Amino acid sequence: MNPIGPRGVYDEAKRFAEAITFAYHRYHKINTKIVRIFNTYGPRMRINDGRVVPNFIYQALHDQPLTVYGNGQQTRSFCFYSDLIEGVVRLLYAPIHGPVNVGNPYEFTILEFARLVIKLSRTKSKIVFKPLPTDDPKQRQPDISLAKKYLKWEPKVKLEEGLQETIQWFSNNSN
Repeated sequence: MNPIGPRGVYDEAKRFAEAITFAYHRYHKINTKIVRIFNTYGPRMRINDGRVVPNFIYQALHDQPLTVYGNGQQTRSFCFYSDLIEGVVRLLYAPIHGPVNVGNPYEFTILEFARLVIKLSRTKSKIVFKPLPTDDPKQRQPDISLAKKYLKWEPKVKLEEGLQETIQWFSNNSN
């Protein structure tokens, strides 16, 4: 990714925070943990936070077209909040200090995800395509091998199950 591109500050801030945390661990010999979180979703998300899950759900519940950028073939993996919490808690007690990815390694294209939201929300919404933003990642798939090895953790909630609960929450709690 381009360090001076539109997403550069966010990415660099995360890298800096990890470096500072690990340096603090090495210098002061204290127990630190670094968790890398990937696309967590679930009930109580902010509807206007700009991420694909609340965007698609809002659009579907309001019978608006779901906005897919590019051709929709970029991939994402989605981790339900309860799986994330379990992974973070396990990390607290694990003998590892370096970064550990906590996310779901199963990928879906954005187009597949849009179609699933339409199906589960029973909307009449269609899909519209818009130009892909600059520096939009083509793939997001965490390698959770360290989480499996040190935390004995992997996600359990299937996307369809977690998404159904999330859609229901938004249906009951937003206008």
